[in-house]
Parts: sequence; C-alpha cells; structure tokens
Amino acid sequence: MASVSGSRIVRIGDAVAINPSQQQEKSRGVLAHAKTPTTPDVTSGIKTAVSKILETSSIPAEDIASVTVGTTHFINAVVEQDARRLQRVAVLRLSKSFLREVPPFSDWPLGLAGIIKGYVGYCDGGLHIDGSEEAPVDESQVIERCAEIKKLGLQAVVIVGAFSPIDEVFRQEDHVRDIVLREIPGAQVVVSHEVANIGILERENASILNAAILTYAKRTVRSFRRAMKDLKLTCALFLTQNDGTLLSANDAANIPIRTFSSGATNSMRGAAYLSDHTSGSAIVVDIGGTTSDVGVLLPSGLPRQASAYVTVAGVRVNYSMPHLHSIGLGGGSIVRQSEAKVTVGPDSVGHYLTHDALVFGGHVTTTSDIAVAAGKVDMGDGEAVKTLSTSLIESAQQCIGRLLEGAIDVIKTSPDPMPVLLVGGGAVLAPSTLAGASELKLPPYYDVANAVGAAISKVGGIVDIIQGVAEQTIEQAVDHAKSLAIQRAIDAGAVKETIEIAEVESIPVTYVANQLRTIVKAIGELDTTQQPEQIEEDTSDAPDDTEVSKDFAVKVPDEAPVDPRIYEPTVRQNGETDIWEWHISETDIDYLAEGCYVLGCAGGGSPASSRIQQRDMLRAGHRVRVIDASSLPEHASIYWGGFMGSPATSNERLNSCETVNAFRALIEYLRHDTFDAVMGLEIGANGLEPFLVGSSRFFDRPVIDGDWMGRAYPTYWQTTIAVHAPGELVPCAIDSGDGKTILMTRASNDEIVDRALRASCSEMGSRVGMAAKPTTTDRVQRFGVLGTVSLAWRIGRCIKMAEATNTLSSVAESIVNEVGGPKSAKILFRGKIVTVERRLFKGHSYGHIVIAATGPTDDEEQTLSSTNEATSTAMEPLATTGTLLIPFKNENIYAEHTDPSGAKTILAAVPDLIAVLDAGSGRSLGVPEFKYGFRVAVLGITCSPRWTETSAGLAIGGPGAFGYNDVIYKPLGEYVEPRSVIEEFGPGSVRNDG
Repeated sequence: MASVSGSRIVRIGDAVAINPSQQQEKSRGVLAHAKTPTTPDVTSGIKTAVSKILETSSIPAEDIASVTVGTTHFINAVVEQDARRLQRVAVLRLSKSFLREVPPFSDWPLGLAGIIKGYVGYCDGGLHIDGSEEAPVDESQVIERCAEIKKLGLQAVVIVGAFSPIDEVFRQEDHVRDIVLREIPGAQVVVSHEVANIGILERENASILNAAILTYAKRTVRSFRRAMKDLKLTCALFLTQNDGTLLSANDAANIPIRTFSSGATNSMRGAAYLSDHTSGSAIVVDIGGTTSDVGVLLPSGLPRQASAYVTVAGVRVNYSMPHLHSIGLGGGSIVRQSEAKVTVGPDSVGHYLTHDALVFGGHVTTTSDIAVAAGKVDMGDGEAVKTLSTSLIESAQQCIGRLLEGAIDVIKTSPDPMPVLLVGGGAVLAPSTLAGASELKLPPYYDVANAVGAAISKVGGIVDIIQGVAEQTIEQAVDHAKSLAIQRAIDAGAVKETIEIAEVESIPVTYVANQLRTIVKAIGELDTTQQPEQIEEDTSDAPDDTEVSKDFAVKVPDEAPVDPRIYEPTVRQNGETDIWEWHISETDIDYLAEGCYVLGCAGGGSPASSRIQQRDMLRAGHRVRVIDASSLPEHASIYWGGFMGSPATSNERLNSCETVNAFRALIEYLRHDTFDAVMGLEIGANGLEPFLVGSSRFFDRPVIDGDWMGRAYPTYWQTTIAVHAPGELVPCAIDSGDGKTILMTRASNDEIVDRALRASCSEMGSRVGMAAKPTTTDRVQRFGVLGTVSLAWRIGRCIKMAEATNTLSSVAESIVNEVGGPKSAKILFRGKIVTVERRLFKGHSYGHIVIAATGPTDDEEQTLSSTNEATSTAMEPLATTGTLLIPFKNENIYAEHTDPSGAKTILAAVPDLIAVLDAGSGRSLGVPEFKYGFRVAVLGITCSPRWTETSAGLAIGGPGAFGYNDVIYKPLGEYVEPRSVIEEFGPGSVRNDG
C-alpha cells in the first residue's frame, strides 16, 4: 500500500491508494485500487500492482508518503519447509542450572528441525522470576561456544535466557549478543526478548524461526526497495505485522516472524475503516474463495487476540494473532442437493472457480452460481444458471445464512446483537439479514479490504513484564508498564500525541507473593515525516527471492502418529517379583500429559515440558513402570512427592531434577538405602513427576497408580493422607535444582508445613522439588486416591482419539464414558467464556470466569449426530441456558448455574473435579489460558466415596475450606471406580509402540 498526503498504499496481489483524511467522503479516501495475481517474484509483483495504482490515479510518485506491504512470503518459506529459503540456526541458552533437560527443537516436526537445527549450546546466566540473577554471564563460556559455531560455518545465532523479557537491569541477552558479534563478525544474532514474551519454549521457537528466515527476509525486503526504486518511489517502506500494526522495513528484515499471518488482521482493520465503524465492538466476516474468517473488532480498532500460544508449521510459538472462527464457506464452495436436503461446502473448487463453476462453463454448482442466479452479482455467463430451480437457490441461500449465523454466534461474547461488517471477494454471498447481527454493512471496496487494512495500519508498542507489587501498588505497576509501551510505540515511529492504550491485562503470578504480570499495547498514528533507517543494499550475486541452495539442508520425513484406535499399552509380569507392570511408552506419556492437565482442574500449569523431558528419557533407553496399589508388599516403604511453586516459573525455567534431588536429600537424612515404590503428590500438573523419580535413570522403582489428591489442589496439606493421618507430612525436603536444599523435620500442624515450605520456595526461585515423609502400604491402600494414573491415561486417549476421528465436538461425552459413565461424571455446561476476572492474594490467583450458553454449530451437530448414531453416547448438559460461574483459587472451586429467570443452582463443587475443555481442541484450559470468547465444555467428575465421607468442613473437600461456606456440596451421583490400564488390557498384553 502506498500513501498520499500521509496515507499509505500497496499490497502484492491487491493494491489501493488511500488518503485517510477523505474517509468521510463516499470514496472513503480510496483514490485507486487494483487486483493483480500474486506472483512468486516479489519484485515484479510489486511493480505491477503499484504501476496500476499510479496509472489509474495519476498520483505523482513524489506525493506518495509511504508504501506498506502485507506479504505471505516469509511464513510460506516455513510452512513449505523450503530449504532454499531457510538456514541452519545455532541456539545459545543462558542458565547455570536449568534448561538442559528439555533442549531446543524438542517438540518440532522432524522435517523442519532437520532443515533448521544447526547447534545447541549452554552458558551460565539466566534470571529468577523476581528479576534477580540466577548466575552472571561467563564470557569465557560464550567464547568457547562461538568457536564451536564458527567451526560449523553457521551465521544465524539465537540467544535465549530464562526470564529475559523482564531483564531490565543485567541485559544478559544483549551482553552475549555483543560477544557473539565480536567473535563471529557478520553473524545474524537474534535475542529472544526482542521477538516474543514470557514462555521460554515458545519464545525460543519463535526466535529460531525468525533466525532461519533472516537471510531470505533481508533479500525480500531489498527486492521491495528495488521495485520502489525502479518506480522512482523514494518514500518509506513498511510491512504489516500480525497484531494490526506496522513494522519499518528495517525491523521487518530483522524480525520477519512478526509479519506471519497478518492477512486476517488487515482484513478486519480494513473492514472497520471502509464501513466507518469507529466506536464499540463489531464482528467482521471475511468471505474468501474457500473459507470465511469471523473475528471480533475491539473498540480499540484492533482484533481480539487469540490465546497466548499458536502453532506455525507444527511449531508452538507465542506471538499475537487474531482470534478467528473459520468455516468452509466461500465463493467456490460446492452446493449439493440430495433428496430434499441442500448442503453448502465445506469443500470448494478453490482456485478453479473460473474453470469449474457453471457461470464459467464448468459443471460444478458453487455458491457463486447461486449468487448470480439470485441476482446478487453479475459475473460470467448468467444464462448458465437459468436452469437452477427456485427451491435450490432459496435453500442454498438459507444454508449460507445458517452457516454465517452459527459462526457469528460462536465468536460473540454476549447474547446481544452486534454490528457485522462483511468484506472479502465473497461478501456478496451473505443474506440481507442475519440472526445475531444488529446491522449488516457491506462497505465500498469490500473486496480489497485486506489491502485497505494494511494501508491504514498504525504503529504499536507492546510490553509483557512481571513486576513486584510489595513496594508499589498494582496501579503504579500498571502505569509503569503503560509508560514503557508508549515509549516503545514512539521508538517504532508513532506520533506521541496520537498514542492511546489499546489493551491492558494484569495477571497475578500464582504461588508467588506480590508478583504481577502486566501486558500492555499502545498504538498511535505513523509519523510519515520520519524516514526509518533502511537496510543496506545487497551486493551479493544471490537471486532476490531465493536463498542459495544448501547440500546439507535435507528434509527429514515426519513420523506418522500412533493410531489411538489400535494402540495398546505394554503390560507384562516382572519375572523376579511376579507383579504385573505397565511399561510406559512415548505414546503413554502423550496420553498421560493430556489427561493430567484435565485432572488439574485449571491449576498448576501444563505438564507439557515434563512430557518432553520424559519422552527424551525413554528415547535414551530408560524405563518407567507403573503398578497397582494392590501389588505392594505388606511392609513396603513408599516415597512420594512432586514439585511446588509457580507455573509462571515453570514456563521459563523448565523441568530439571529438583524433585530427584529432594528425594536424595530425604533418603540421606533418614539414612535409608532405597525405597520400594514412588507415588505422586497430585495427579494434575504434577502427575508426571513421580515417573522421573521412579525411572531407571534414577531410582528404578515402580510408580503407584494413584496419588494423594485425585486432582490438583493449591497446598501440600490438602491431601487425603493429611485428612486421615494428620502429622504425617514431616520430615520432608525441598530442593531448588541449583544447589539449595531445605529439610523440615518438625511441625505443630500440617498447615504450617505448607506455609513454611512455600515461603522458602519463594526465596529459592519460586519452584522446588519436594519429597514427603515415606508412608506405608496400608496408608496408600486405605487413604490414597487410587487409579488416577490410569484415569489420566484414559482421558488423554479420549482426546487423541477425537483428534484421529475428527470428533472433537464430542470429546466431553467420551471422557464421561471413560471415567465411569453418567453416574461418575456429567457435562455441566457448554458455552463461551464472556467474563474473566483475576486478582492476587498471598501468592494465589483468585478470580472467576462466566460462561454464556451457546448451541452447537452446524459442523458440531453433524459430528455429534454421526457420533451418536455409532455410539449412542449423546449427553445433554445439566444446564443448557443462562450462564455458569466458576470461581477459582488457582484451581476451579465450584460451578454455579444461573438460569434466565435468575435462579441459581450449584451443579458441582469441591471436591468434585471441574474441568474446562477448549471446544476447538478438546484439551483442558488452565487459569492462565482463560480468555474471552473461548468456546468451552465444562465437565464435572465426582470424587470417590472416601472423600465424600470426610469432606464436610475438612481441607480436602467441601467449599468451606475455600471460604465459600454458603455452598452445599451436592455429589453428582454414585461413584463408579474407573478401570485401570492393567484391568482393561489384561496381564501380558503387549503391543509395539509403532
């Protein structure tokens, strides 16, 4: 998008010239527009598009203030795994004691990792969650790593340090960058804190992808500049980024990943501009050739963002992307009639519309044919659709309306009607009215809204920071974050007087006292009088649009996933003990991680990094065994424990061996030689930790199929052993993983044990491993919550099965069946999150979510229908209207339904397990992932009888333990003990892991 008198224009494919000062006129300030085919040669593509604009508008080249480009070239290089455009990357991690158990590229597709992975090295450094240094940078180590990188001939280097986004004092990543540039002249160095925010694996992944396309990005941007030079354009060049703001050409060449997936954002911004929508929220429907993307435009003028994590080419990253709901409806969607039913899509003729559609001489009835027959648009040969029946045309239009209404209902966060803005080449398909829309707007130039949105993009500054609030108020901390965001917007080229705060989100850091995470976005108008620094001209002989091919960049085929429909775990008898053992495989670990997060009831954080750590341990040849509690010898010594601390710390420090170290410290203190079995503290985020301790890598002891909570709870003393055998929590040990160990040998009561350990944990980095006082076979069998490891596996398999069979819409029904059926669990509610509130108190995250009821979409109804016919497992939620309130204290506490009349009913309460599932993926959502607009299913799973008998007024159960004394606990029904893996597959069952 080029600009005139302060406006901006030109996009490859579609191009517009805009003068925003004329927005109130009928033309919306659009001086010229053109649609041209997108070409792989970016230079000729830009020349063609801009030349048409200049010719049509007669705008003198010297009057163009800037050119803005929205491109898919960079993301395509990654998605297509194009070795010509990707380069190998060296990764340097900064941490003295952590980050080694879960190495870089751990969860990448093998093919992409095979092209990009060049080197991994570690150096001292890293920060703690409070901003203090874990260790200073050791320059000699960095020099040694640089020598190794030089030997490999690598030029792209990523530097990633623990908690680097909050490193405002030591600047460790910047310091290491200076050393690398000195030791490897000409190196392309990417520091992770300039690419993404908190979440080390996702930030590192984004930084690696960014580094891999740097050479290609620089050449591409130079091609853009060269095209402008040929057209005698001397103005500034900008690229659009995925959050709706602009990047200078120089920044885009250095951080090209920020341009990924900017198209949808551009369309939404363009829709608002062209329709003159300047206040309140609105829904944007962008109808293309194959799909329709539906999103919400916020009052700030920016799209509502998706969750913190997104996936690009199978790699999980954390950068901004709009929250969209996509359906299979576009101008090329195929229309079918069978008996009395008419269907539209989701399949499409796609790019072959001008060949296959009836109006273009083809033989396929498409939505474009319907639009022509209905007189909505004039294209092709109208006579070709004269034979279509009136009933077919009307039914197809009704189907299109239902599809759009369903998509709008999914994306809305309120039952109230909202304005709907229609854009995209297929926008004419929409009916004149839609349920849920207060008004429909089809603005002028709707078909080039994408280019318009890029042309009018603003400049932004984003801050994601963790601050202490012990010596300042929360308001002061938020104000500081705002000031940083404003300054970053100014540095990016925004006019100071136009800057406004578009988004503010404050998230308490759970389990850490007086720490607040604040995310702020500031946006402002581009200062077109400034000429951003441009990258230097390319003097190499390499082609503009491709990188020189490399012999060593060979694609590696990805492994086919194990089919959950045929996979069976390995269960066999131990020849020495005659005990039947379940030998854990990589597939089992995947299932367990998914199931553990569901049983975490939204608290404790994700077990994702534990899954990677233990998968790699299995690949190294170590073994992990699980046994039933009934197999324990009468006088066995059972050690148990897990980690405690903040999930925010785990997001940056990753799993280490702190729990193993705590076990060693307690064994040494008690003068034990070893123990007989290990058991987990809780089955949620901690559910995989006993597998590490019991593995052959360390103690080689079996893991008991059970735990002491049956779910995640906030504190150590909220365990069944503390209820039935008080005073059995000490002696215990905690270890920080970096050389600090504490033993607690006596306590007056169980509650003080947790308080003392948690205070120590905060001083030790806010994450420690813990080993509790060894217990006995009798207590495990009488007081433990048994079968929970098997239960987690079965729940995880449900999710994987739904993925494999495309039945994610019915995953909640599958889980209910796995945990014992409707007597054990129920679907409490289906809907979307419309309210999220959080506050911090004594290191815990308090708050609530409100979910508004919604009906299933057409796609979900079809899936449920086919699933129900095959399995007869259709389940009506306990409540289908109104709203559901779920308060949480780190974990979900109860589910309170309010019907349309205002009557309130408690559907489930602690100690019931209350899990919120993402309807799109079937996976559990944790407290940090609760987000406005998410479509969810809420499950309630009843506790076991031994819990209900002792729940009233006790710590383990009963809402009274959490301060909700007005709630009466109502069990969901008779408890049915879930089958274990060993029971289901039988002794001696063995299947290859595939």
